[in-house]
Amino acid sequence: MSHETATPALASTTPRTAPSNPYLRLLATPGARAFTAGNLLARLPMGMFSVSAVIMIAGSHGSYALAGAVTATGLAATAVVAPWTARLVDRYGQARIAVPATAVAVLGSLTLVLCVHYDAPVWTLFAAYAATATTPNTGGMSRARWAHLHRGDRAALHTANSFEQAVDELCFMLGPVLAASLCGALFPEAGTLTGAVLLMTGVLLFAAQRATEPPVAVGTRAPSPLRTRGVPALLTVFLATGAVFGAMEVVSIAHAGGAILALQAGGSCAAGLLYGSLRPAVRVGRRLLLCLTGMTALMSLPLVAAATSDSLLVLAGCLLLAGAATAPTMVTGMTLIQRLTPQAQLNEGMTLAVTALLGGIAAGSAVGGWTVEHAGTATGYAVPMCAAALALAVAAMGTRRA
Repeated sequence: MSHETATPALASTTPRTAPSNPYLRLLATPGARAFTAGNLLARLPMGMFSVSAVIMIAGSHGSYALAGAVTATGLAATAVVAPWTARLVDRYGQARIAVPATAVAVLGSLTLVLCVHYDAPVWTLFAAYAATATTPNTGGMSRARWAHLHRGDRAALHTANSFEQAVDELCFMLGPVLAASLCGALFPEAGTLTGAVLLMTGVLLFAAQRATEPPVAVGTRAPSPLRTRGVPALLTVFLATGAVFGAMEVVSIAHAGGAILALQAGGSCAAGLLYGSLRPAVRVGRRLLLCLTGMTALMSLPLVAAATSDSLLVLAGCLLLAGAATAPTMVTGMTLIQRLTPQAQLNEGMTLAVTALLGGIAAGSAVGGWTVEHAGTATGYAVPMCAAALALAVAAMGTRRA
């Protein structure tokens, strides 16, 4: 569909007195609040499941090594399964695929609870948690809806991507806290059970909003987005960016405890909302380079703070500033994915980006943990800075024409 035909259709559904705030204007889109509410419920558990599983398994078996191995297996399974689930979503529609895929994932979570509670053989924990890999990429499906509703309107899409990134940060701030609180205040399985209920309820509410669901491109059997020019390099950027997050998490926990990480997520959330109120970039590839340059520079601040000061207050301020570059980088990267990926493969393209990000988080966690153990926590902060520099180098070589 051309922009000329898309724009009048959009104008007919836009309120005549649109709010001046870009986020209020975005949520004024007919049907937007309904699918956003369901999506928020479905995404909150994404920050709950791994923490809940670690608490539950470690408490039952007395082994954090086992708990970490189980969650790592689930992450690896997700990296394999998620792109296929997204391809099915593109081919058959969000509602037809997301609901049964979520049901399988929820059954996996409930099976894990039963296996832990009744002291089943260890291998059953791995099998049950691997089944949760069918969880659909709800954030990607939400972004696909915005892309469908505001096709041709770059300003609205820029605001939508910023809003979605801020939601991601918010969920990953609140999810672990909610999970740990439930497991501690009630019983070890409470976090997983609550997450399963929220996920299933949220996806059902989201899928019920059929009016905003992107149409399926009937009869298309396009090749993988991996064959699209520029996408492999961009996915490598996401991989390196994920390593920034994974390394920062492990090093910060080792240096000052997990609570301090909320400052980085908070800085990212605030920066993402502010970024969404700015004008969208005409040349997104150039904007991505600027964001990665800023992220590389800001990631040096925690390293300097840890190496030169024992003050946690100074480190906290540096983490807050470092987080300010992550959301704009992610928003710009997702916008570029949307530009490069054919419309009929949008869910798959964005899920590949998330998969690359998860792979980078796993790699960054491993490298960050090794560095902390062998060189100390202060030196460990060099890992996220180097990962950000790698992302910048890859972007400079591979996305300059985007």
